[in-house]
Amino acid sequence: MKAPHFSVADIIPFSWVDGPGNRFVLFLQGCNFNCLACHNPQTIPVMTPRSTDMSVTEVIDRIRLSTPFISGVTISGGEATLQHEAILSLFSQIKNDPSLNHLTTFIDSNGNADHDIWDSIASVTDGVMLDLKVLDDALHHELTGGSNKSVLDSISYLNKIGKLFEVRLLLVPGINDSDELLIRTSNYLVSINPALRIKLNAFKRHGVRASARQWPEANESHIEKYRKLLSSHGVHNVA
Repeated sequence: MKAPHFSVADIIPFSWVDGPGNRFVLFLQGCNFNCLACHNPQTIPVMTPRSTDMSVTEVIDRIRLSTPFISGVTISGGEATLQHEAILSLFSQIKNDPSLNHLTTFIDSNGNADHDIWDSIASVTDGVMLDLKVLDDALHHELTGGSNKSVLDSISYLNKIGKLFEVRLLLVPGINDSDELLIRTSNYLVSINPALRIKLNAFKRHGVRASARQWPEANESHIEKYRKLLSSHGVHNVA
């Protein structure tokens, strides 16, 4: 039986924006959504000549080079859970290696995964950062090409098993940021966990495909408005 391998889109040996602390980030190739606002659209196809096949051992070797300068490892994408078997192997080796087991293990996910996948990696995963593109399912179809049913289910399940680190809201002015929708989103998030950590991500055009290049960018005034609206409806732990 062949050992699990990763299909890798990119590696960032030191990142301050992909989870808590300074982190080694592995971006995987392939995604099960097709988001119009994706900032890494080159990572969406499962097969591409740009991706690199790497064994878990090769990834471990790269992590060791960064170990003196990092606090953890984040698997991102694409969609990380599509390669959950390799993640299980990698995170298990990190947890069982005395020279690496001080590193925290995080996953950055779109949430489009079932309970079996989360269960398979939960014991070696310290936290999941999960994107909620939009609460409205019809609009979610328009923006991502798929339903948000599995996303909402993942948010609820990961919170229940203590693995949900934060929910990330990518907000696009005039697209998914209406007051009515954000109030509904606030009520939903509070119903899951009033203390849930929420991160607001402002949409920027950099790197997106042509279909989203005419969308307005979110600025600091937009983010402040979103933060106040969420807070007024019970969402207080907003980054």
